[in-house]
Amino acid sequence: MPPLTGAALPGGRKARAVASTVTSSRPGYGQLLRTRGAWTFLLPGFAARQPFAMLTLSLVLLVQHTTGSYGAAGAVAAVTGVSMALFAPWSGRLADRYGQRAVLVPGVLVHTLAGLSLTALALSHAPLWALFAAAVPTGASVPQIGPMVRARWGVKLQDSPLMTTAAAFESVTDELTFVFGPLLATALCTAVHPAAGLLTEATLTLLGGLLFAAQKSTQPPVVLGEHARVEHASALRVPGVRVLIVTFLGIGSVFGGMQVSLAAFSESIGEPGLNGVLYGVFAAGNMLSGLVCGAIAWNVAPQRRLVIGYGALALTASGLWAAHSVLVLAGLGLLVGMCIAPALITGYTLVENLVPAGARTEAFTWLTGAVALGQAAAVTIAGQLEDRFWGGAGFLVPMAGTLLALATLLALRSHLVGRPRGRTVARGVGHRVPVAVD
Repeated sequence: MPPLTGAALPGGRKARAVASTVTSSRPGYGQLLRTRGAWTFLLPGFAARQPFAMLTLSLVLLVQHTTGSYGAAGAVAAVTGVSMALFAPWSGRLADRYGQRAVLVPGVLVHTLAGLSLTALALSHAPLWALFAAAVPTGASVPQIGPMVRARWGVKLQDSPLMTTAAAFESVTDELTFVFGPLLATALCTAVHPAAGLLTEATLTLLGGLLFAAQKSTQPPVVLGEHARVEHASALRVPGVRVLIVTFLGIGSVFGGMQVSLAAFSESIGEPGLNGVLYGVFAAGNMLSGLVCGAIAWNVAPQRRLVIGYGALALTASGLWAAHSVLVLAGLGLLVGMCIAPALITGYTLVENLVPAGARTEAFTWLTGAVALGQAAAVTIAGQLEDRFWGGAGFLVPMAGTLLALATLLALRSHLVGRPRGRTVARGVGHRVPVAVD
């Protein structure tokens, strides 16, 4: 039986009928993906997202091969990550002001050239300072595709109940890249050539980034005039965004610490190719829990969900250093991954309630940059710990990073309560619309 429409009902019954129809239809991932024009930016966006999933691990494997030191490899990867973290918010702010295409096209060209230069320097056994010099533009020019895709969903869906589904879908897509990215990087670096991972990353960035930038019809419109001054006020001025940045730094420490420590563990048992599998298990847990998280009609406030989920993440990450077998490490890594996705999804959802629409790309890039910065610091420290202490010492980094971030989150969680801005916020943020997985 087809649903009743508001046109068939008199007076005030129309709005109630429309609301009932929206709720009963249970919008899900399938309906989201049928949004007109969505695939034109989703497919090239997926390819262009690979740098965030492949870049660090490809650098670690290449530089460790040419120098023999995880400490040096971690330091070069850290410079790249720090550069990306520092420049990403500026990239997002420029995209909000001048349009995504104006930022992406020069960015992907610079990134490709810088990545090729870094590869050539590493293979020629250039001094460490030269690798650092090439790592800066390589990281600074990483295209911020994830935040840009999220901004495009906002244009496509506006006040639709599918906005919460889109937030979950984007987090799942991010994690899907972390399933394929490390596996692809490890396979290329170990089975083809140590530089193959970085070369592939640069190629995907160039092709995917240019294709994504070519989709002009779906990019957010540029806001001009006095309204632009209000809308484009820096997202960093919002206290809740600063709390989320610290939270995402802790998540980055998990990514970076596990990348180095899993690589060192796999090499120590004589199975370097196992690194991609173990990291893929971790990322798969992340992706699967993200799917589930987006399909639940939450009755718990997002601030509370973030605290509970982050507590679970800190607890599971604190046990990594004690795992000494492949099966135990894989199982624990799966649990850690399952705890990350809910924290990421909830954090990105909170941005919708905390930040004006004209500054959300910048806000998203601050969070993405925080993950990169936490990852960079973790890669550096974990590499030093693996070089100087026992095997598995690098796993202490995810434990320390998540515990410190959890303490900050508990102390400042009141800043995550945004001011209500009307009906859009109530429908677009609270995860109160039931969402089904098709």
